[in-house]
Amino acid sequence: MKLFNLFRKDEAGAVTVDWVVLTAAVVGLAIAAYSAIETNTQSLANAAAGAISAEDDLTTP
Repeated sequence: MKLFNLFRKDEAGAVTVDWVVLTAAVVGLAIAAYSAIETNTQSLANAAAGAISAEDDLTTP
């Protein structure tokens, strides 16, 4: 019974679990941010390419 009480009071593992959960949350947010930035960057690049192409079509004799 004494061993069980010592195990129950020991909080060393709880700190590790907290860090693992926090790290997973940060990684998840980083992936979400990367996805949003990548999508918007691709849209911006396509819009710029379309504008350049349209301008080129107007100036080509």
